[in-house]
Amino acid sequence: MARSLDLDELVEHWTLLDDERELIAGKRGPTRLGFAVMLKFFTRMGRFPRGRGELPDEAVEYVARQVGVEPGDMGFYE
Repeated sequence: MARSLDLDELVEHWTLLDDERELIAGKRGPTRLGFAVMLKFFTRMGRFPRGRGELPDEAVEYVARQVGVEPGDMGFYE
């Protein structure tokens, strides 16, 4: 299970940059959120997560707010 993150870690590692926002601009709903979360995870870890358990809930919620998608929609992303 992913560990809890504080606000500083969220801002430093999970804030979408302008060029990243351009990459997700054409995506909608769960795909928009899932792609953004996978992109930030890959940028930080150099690999994709092995499963949902590696994605901190706080990070998913933080990214969801940035892309305007409900955090629960992550469950619809394959």
